[in-house]
Amino acid sequence: MSRIKEFTMPDLGEGLTEGEILSWLVEVGDTIELNQMIAEVETAKAAVELPAKWAGVVTQIFYEAGATVEVGSPIIAIDTDPGAGPLPSAESLAAVEVAPAEGSVEPGMIGGPAPGGRTAVLVGYGPKTATAKRRPRIGTPNGSTTAAPPTPPPAADAGSPRAGVAPNIVTPGPTAAPPAASVRPAGPVLAKPPVRKLARDLGVDLASIAGTGPLGSITRDDVHKAAAPPAPVTARPAVAATAAVFDASREQRIPIKGVRKLTAENMVASAFTAPHVTEFLTVDVTRSMKSLERLKTRPEFRDVRISPLLLVAKAVLLAVKRHPMVNSTWSGATNEIVVKDYVNLGIAAATTRGLIVPNVKDAGRLTLRELADALNALVQTAKSGKTPPSDMSGGTFSISNVGVFGVDTGTPILPPGEAAILAFGAIRPTPWVHKGKIKIRQVTTLGLSFDHRIVDGELGSKFLRDIGRFLEDPEGALLSWT
Repeated sequence: MSRIKEFTMPDLGEGLTEGEILSWLVEVGDTIELNQMIAEVETAKAAVELPAKWAGVVTQIFYEAGATVEVGSPIIAIDTDPGAGPLPSAESLAAVEVAPAEGSVEPGMIGGPAPGGRTAVLVGYGPKTATAKRRPRIGTPNGSTTAAPPTPPPAADAGSPRAGVAPNIVTPGPTAAPPAASVRPAGPVLAKPPVRKLARDLGVDLASIAGTGPLGSITRDDVHKAAAPPAPVTARPAVAATAAVFDASREQRIPIKGVRKLTAENMVASAFTAPHVTEFLTVDVTRSMKSLERLKTRPEFRDVRISPLLLVAKAVLLAVKRHPMVNSTWSGATNEIVVKDYVNLGIAAATTRGLIVPNVKDAGRLTLRELADALNALVQTAKSGKTPPSDMSGGTFSISNVGVFGVDTGTPILPPGEAAILAFGAIRPTPWVHKGKIKIRQVTTLGLSFDHRIVDGELGSKFLRDIGRFLEDPEGALLSWT
């Protein structure tokens, strides 16, 4: 059995086909333990850390950080028995240079003779019989170069020209010679293809630029400097000396991948599959805010962070009990509406990698304190980017708390498979008619989007109304609804 074990990219979700290596937590030569975290990988659903399947020494890393790897491809190799000494030749020979011969030949040991009179070596190591040939540069006649390989100048005569290169004759004088990069040497322009393309895009003539790269080659910085407008000589009113540039040099390209790619696909599928309807309700939540302050003084809530989102979540869970059809999904495959007897409550969370909607499993069975703990854990995990794929699957109803950004409300798009989603807006001090008088009250606006194939206007209105009634008087609702 081979000592070298190759760890492949696992399927970290439901049928995912690829993952991006965000960072390596180990290096070649590191000794690792079983289940030690070796890499951070982002899939279309979340960023997760991969544990090692074996203990041993890292012998090879197949992909650099930032690479996207298909599921099943090897990403790292581990020597599971490093104490057994050097690897046998059969395992250590990744590739052997074999001399051509009739029939099958057996390679020799590394550094030893091999059939055909050659020396068996690893690719990239050992003796080399051929002389390196430089690829002809673009622009030279007949593909030939204009200068022979340079040879070091004699130590005794520092001013003598290099062999094979036409010297630039300079008359000695009291002033120092200008830098070599200030005058472009005669001959073809030396520049890599990306630099040439950049010059074409910016309208820069490469022949007019003195290169600062190796052997006088032109770099990207040289092109950008040549394309930059000259500084004004005298102080004059700000007038555009050259036309503004609107091209790739003033654009940023962000790859669409991972969580952002999956979110985009899901939102497009949902928007053009489920007929969305949105209703709004403005609610006086002054009593809810006072109830939160009282909760914070109770012993069971002193060590937990609670916010208005806790009461909104509780209002949703109680309203679902009164209107269970809202907590359902449309099954086109079986021509059924599947009503769920459990609520996996999703909370939309904005992360650096895009929007995710992890959910609290079976939230309807939790006490108010348990619900507060679950919401805090869910949000903290999402902010750290460590939400596992299992926490983002199976949601039945979601809340989008846009109020934390100072937004009054919105028309949220349904997560795929869900029948409704609630937008919870900012709570603001607002003039409000209370008991026949205008007073300053704490007011928010709710926005409920629902799938009109499942939820009609009456059901959606009653569901939103009950959420509003709970938030207007949460303590009274808890006593009468439960």
